[in-house]
Amino acid sequence: MQTVVTGGAGFIGSTLVDRLLADGHDVLVIDNLASGNLDNLSEARATYGEHVEFAEIDIRSDDVVEVIARRQPEVVFHLAAQADVRVSVADPVFDAEVNVIGSLKVIKGALRAGSRKVVFASSGGTIYGEPKPEALPVREDYPQQPVSPYGVAKKVVNEYLFAFKQLHGLDFTSLALANVYGPRQDPHGEAGVVAIFAGRLLAGEGCTIFGDGEQTRDFVYVEDVVDAFVRSIDRGSGLVLNIGTGEETSVNTLYEVMARAVGVADSVIHADPRPGELARSALDPTLAGKELGWVPSVSLPDGVARTLEWFRRRR
Repeated sequence: MQTVVTGGAGFIGSTLVDRLLADGHDVLVIDNLASGNLDNLSEARATYGEHVEFAEIDIRSDDVVEVIARRQPEVVFHLAAQADVRVSVADPVFDAEVNVIGSLKVIKGALRAGSRKVVFASSGGTIYGEPKPEALPVREDYPQQPVSPYGVAKKVVNEYLFAFKQLHGLDFTSLALANVYGPRQDPHGEAGVVAIFAGRLLAGEGCTIFGDGEQTRDFVYVEDVVDAFVRSIDRGSGLVLNIGTGEETSVNTLYEVMARAVGVADSVIHADPRPGELARSALDPTLAGKELGWVPSVSLPDGVARTLEWFRRRR
């Protein structure tokens, strides 16, 4: 099957590219390399040769429409994004240009190509805003009331996908991702806490926790997330589905698990809390289990161990 992966040189995208190639599909990777890295694709390109191609294109460009149209993929996996909530707050116009206009151009390319489906990387950590504690882990029927421009953009693209399904018959599945971690994660940006801790712990440096560390997140391993994308090729029609573990893990607990895995003594530093940070977050994955047959399989200790080993090899 012919496929396109936007953002395919990034952390999640390149892992998806590996899986698609291993499953026998051909992949065109589209990435502007603003945050992606060609090193993430080096093994895939060496192993699969002509079955994987790369195009350095910004999704805001009209070129992305033409490239997708020429490729005629059956499925487009859309992961390219401006993914930093803080950037979206500081420059909401830029965020909308990438995450809304850029997404519309990707969708337009899929329509021109006659693609069957778009699988979209949405954000379970932002589209629901700040859910009430009693609603956790949050389900898909919880009101979508994002409190950041990034979350608004992800919600808007979900609505566009629904509209285009009704207007043009272009199928979609939107995956509302929890806090994804694992090998190749960029230690920069607000969602990279596992990567940040890994780098500093392995270097024997102290780690900083903002606030009291009791804020919680739903950490889901990247290979589990990629499995959800692949299962969405033929399932989950027209749905927004949560992809998370349903479990809350505090930043303090995450640090303890990682420090224990590295075998270092407590060297954490507490700093002032960051304004606007969610106090708690977790996603109920029950519907994804029903619609995709998907369940997370990698525990946090196992995922952390795999991630630390990757960072060790990189060092």
